[in-house]
Amino acid sequence: MVGFLVAAALTLTSPAFTNDSNIPAKFTCDAGMQNPSPALEWKDAPAGTKSFALIMHDPDAPLAGGFTHWVLFDIPPGTTSLPEGFQAGSVGVSGNSGFRRAGYGGPCPPSGVHHYHFMLSALDVATLGLQPGATKADVEKAMQGHVLGTADLVGLYQRQPK
Repeated sequence: MVGFLVAAALTLTSPAFTNDSNIPAKFTCDAGMQNPSPALEWKDAPAGTKSFALIMHDPDAPLAGGFTHWVLFDIPPGTTSLPEGFQAGSVGVSGNSGFRRAGYGGPCPPSGVHHYHFMLSALDVATLGLQPGATKADVEKAMQGHVLGTADLVGLYQRQPK
């Protein structure tokens, strides 16, 4: 019998919530203007990873194509986590979210349960060559042909009546 080694897949987790579970309210618009980003951690980046890109997107939003809550790219390859309350510009390059500003914007669904996808991509280039403020579409277009692996962490949120 011939043995073989299977490479581990890129994984993305958060100490704040598990995959397909509720995002705590402190990371949402229900916490007011100070809603911080949840901490994120990843491991098992594919060989040859030269940078990462992170996009947080809500496909359930009533807008065509959903709503983007966070865009961060050109994250250095040695990075394996982002702290709670990550500040735009401290690591990587911040793109603009659907809020038309850099940085994290917490979940704020108008009704029902929404699924928030934190999508991390390992890339074979050190930079996407984009300027700060690039959009999700800009980042996705620049990533084409450069993705070595992806991880998707899904958090759920539904606003509670006050």
